[in-house]
Amino acid sequence: MNIDTSIFKEYDIRGTYNVNITENIAYKIGQGYGSYLQEKLNTKSCVVGRDNRLSSLTLCNALIEGILSTGCNVFNYGQITTPMHYLSRHINDSYGIMVTASHNPKDDNGFKFSFDKLANARGQMIYDFRDYILKEKFLIGNGIIIKKDIKMAYLDYMKKNIKMGEKTVKAVIDLGNGATTCIAKEVHALFPNLDITYICDANDGSFPNHHPDPAVEENMEMLKQKVVETNADVGIAYDGDGDRIGIVLENGKYVSADQFMIIIAKHLLPEVDSKTLLYDVKCSKSLEDEIIKLGGTPYCYRTGTSYTEAKTKELNLAFGGEFSGHVFFNDRDYALGSGIYAGLRLLEILSKSDQTVSEMLENTTHYYSTPEIKMATTNDKKFELVEHILEYVKKKQYDYNAIDGIRVTFSDGWALIRASNTGPNLTLRFEAKTEEFLNQIKKEFTDILNKYL
Repeated sequence: MNIDTSIFKEYDIRGTYNVNITENIAYKIGQGYGSYLQEKLNTKSCVVGRDNRLSSLTLCNALIEGILSTGCNVFNYGQITTPMHYLSRHINDSYGIMVTASHNPKDDNGFKFSFDKLANARGQMIYDFRDYILKEKFLIGNGIIIKKDIKMAYLDYMKKNIKMGEKTVKAVIDLGNGATTCIAKEVHALFPNLDITYICDANDGSFPNHHPDPAVEENMEMLKQKVVETNADVGIAYDGDGDRIGIVLENGKYVSADQFMIIIAKHLLPEVDSKTLLYDVKCSKSLEDEIIKLGGTPYCYRTGTSYTEAKTKELNLAFGGEFSGHVFFNDRDYALGSGIYAGLRLLEILSKSDQTVSEMLENTTHYYSTPEIKMATTNDKKFELVEHILEYVKKKQYDYNAIDGIRVTFSDGWALIRASNTGPNLTLRFEAKTEEFLNQIKKEFTDILNKYL
């Protein structure tokens, strides 16, 4: 069977259903996963879950059949969110694979999976697994399938780890018609002082209302309007599989995830012993400034939820997050990368404060910044372009960080140029203390890139 190797990404396997992600490919991945677990990790069972995309059930069934054919057993949790899948792995002390394309368009699908207890497979782990599958030397056996339910354990986790104050908090929550529709309302019902209005709350994996990515402001228009209409304290959105969060202020203004992390830093740092907080290279310097101001230590790391989670746990940090909206709280219990849990932590803060979310962001250093800019290229050329930028910054003797692409630091701004790990493009972001300098550095680096495109 010919497998399009481009589906093997830096963080997962992902492609377009019935193009390069098919039932046959899912079965082959299942054969590979079941065999790999037994041969490399000496285990004969795993957990499996799926999101609510229209193709997920069919792909999941094929995946499970492939796993079973190797003699590996499957704990099947059915339709769940990715964070619920993470909890099922933790409870079973097991590895697992989740059928999901996260925040991608409705026609995409894929697989997030683990080979260690820190986080999802990442980087070389995935490429080694790709090479293992391509050899097609799979084990043969008869595994068994055991149907399980994670709902009560997930609800117990939320109840145990959220401590609401006495104040009633009014929120609008956008479920994006994604996987969180199967659990969010039951979670929020655990906390009587939450007054919640839901939008896009029908379980519909075709995502009829908007694209399921809260990191893109245009996908938050319905939420912004509803927050203003209902005079809510905050608006919260989740992505397609429930592991990302997006925030809208009480005035209907969208704020990026690094601003959400500033609020968390202000309330978390005084309460924890470990004062180091992790964030990725896309985040604003205002987050770094605030962590330092609060007596903490900023830790700038590479982009990618699996990398963020793994490093947060590895260093036993209280918190780690990234610009895309993946955040990990590690200060109370098992670090669960959950949009619902992250939202509850914000609602908990509001239930104990007289401040609005906007007021919590006052007195932070203001920078002018661009959103993420996608520059189309090819998968091969994107890495060449980053090398050209590296040569340029070395020649100019600029201060830079090369942990993930090139992040150039100036005294009053920064520029980021990195190869996307999920598509044939570069990701650019620029920030400065003045609009003039922002435009200057943006032009400087885009001119260089255009020269080589």
